[in-house]
Amino acid sequence: MLNIQKNIPLANFTTFRIGGPAKFFVEVKSEEELIEALEYAKKNNLEFFILGGGSNLLVSDDGFSGLVIKLHNTSCELQDDIIRAGAGVSIAKLIKESVEKGLVGLEWAGGLPGSLGGAIRGNAGTFGLSMKDIVESVRAYDLENQKNEEFSNAECEFAYRESIFKKKSNFIILSAVLKFRAGNKEVLQKKVQESITWRKGVFPETLSPGSFFKHTAPTEHNLKKLKELPRFSELKLHEKNTIPTGFVIEECGLKGKKIGGAMVSEKHANFIVNTGGATAQDVIMLSSFIKQQVRDKFGIELQEEVQYVGF
Repeated sequence: MLNIQKNIPLANFTTFRIGGPAKFFVEVKSEEELIEALEYAKKNNLEFFILGGGSNLLVSDDGFSGLVIKLHNTSCELQDDIIRAGAGVSIAKLIKESVEKGLVGLEWAGGLPGSLGGAIRGNAGTFGLSMKDIVESVRAYDLENQKNEEFSNAECEFAYRESIFKKKSNFIILSAVLKFRAGNKEVLQKKVQESITWRKGVFPETLSPGSFFKHTAPTEHNLKKLKELPRFSELKLHEKNTIPTGFVIEECGLKGKKIGGAMVSEKHANFIVNTGGATAQDVIMLSSFIKQQVRDKFGIELQEEVQYVGF
């Protein structure tokens, strides 16, 4: 029997520490409970939201008027070079499990917050690597047809920060099979620590959802604008030949720009941080200002990587 609660504050479930209450809230510990919660939402005509590790989210100040389903399906089984894991398993746990067995595939994610389901949905990645490189298959629930489905790697339609699960909201990730390859445990531990150290050195440690905007594909127009900059020689196109968003925001002079309690990080300009007491409205206003400034100066239309909930 599901324990559905009412009016549960969501701010403390997110890395941003922003957001109002969920009208209905339930924690699920298995695939069966997750499916039961989804069916409950459908039967009662409730909009639902799947909450994993709470990163990459901005929750409205008004909260969420439907059912928030908090994942605790953290089953994790390792066999040879394969890990079968529930959508609620943290990336940190998967890194620990794989590295302990000397398995190559997730060491680039050291220090990455969030859960497996969210990482697959948004095809999380860095250093030119992403979840696409280790996902063998994904098990998802098709809410429309009320049945489980298996998706091969190709069927997941992975792209830069994209997947079929992001494009089609009726497919809810339940679990995944991750395929690794044999490596050296000590070497992998060193690489994980290097990744963690790099993140700490580059990214702010204050309250934030992670990178706020996606990187942008270069065009003849925006490259012409960028080449006019004195610092153009410092610009290195990011993964998938994209323009690093932090660079263009910084070139707009927006590091430290503040609206209410929300501020563009002085450490990395593609992070909006909660300096204390920030509201979702503060963040929206700051985000809009950033987008307008970048559009006016470079002709670049920024797109949020952060998911808006309850708006």
